[in-house]
Amino acid sequence: MPLSGLHMASMAAGQAGGGAGPGLDEEWLRAVHAGDRDCLERCYRDQLNAIDRAVAAVVAGGADRETLVHEVFFRLLNDEPLRRGFRGGSFAAWLRVIARNQAIDYARRRRLEVSIADDGAVPSDAGAAYDLERQMDARLTLERFRDQVLPRKWQRVFVARFVEQQEQSAAARSLGMRRTTLAYQEYRIRRLLRRYVLRGDRQ
Repeated sequence: MPLSGLHMASMAAGQAGGGAGPGLDEEWLRAVHAGDRDCLERCYRDQLNAIDRAVAAVVAGGADRETLVHEVFFRLLNDEPLRRGFRGGSFAAWLRVIARNQAIDYARRRRLEVSIADDGAVPSDAGAAYDLERQMDARLTLERFRDQVLPRKWQRVFVARFVEQQEQSAAARSLGMRRTTLAYQEYRIRRLLRRYVLRGDRQ
């Protein structure tokens, strides 16, 4: 049974300030591990600014930062092993570590998300030629990922966000979908892309 908003809010406050009793902490932790939507939504709202600051320390762009903040929420909602990784203590500090690591991972793979239009640049020296070669390799990686791995149902979001590099709000409008739906699909795409690049899934 979902926790009441008042009861859950009291437990969240206790977790943040350390004033809740052992029984209350255990009930709150069970709700987190079970993925109780009311509990997680309230925790996310309470920690939104802290998550944003943790991401902003790594990623400067406003649109990218907003996307990453949304990804933290979707991971909490949909990744049970991640939720069960929190065993107690400061929930806020744990979330900040999750957000910061996610931002670092995003920054490392950002170079793979290049617009096809960028390939028209003409190199003026050896360094520029190397950059162009790297861009072309990144483009080929994205094309292979789309052809070999990406489910057809996520193709439109992939093109809008990863190829055309539209901002999240603009992409949602152009595709005629809710921003939360787009953000969730984008999160799933990023997980697939990360596994494809880092775990050697390429054929």
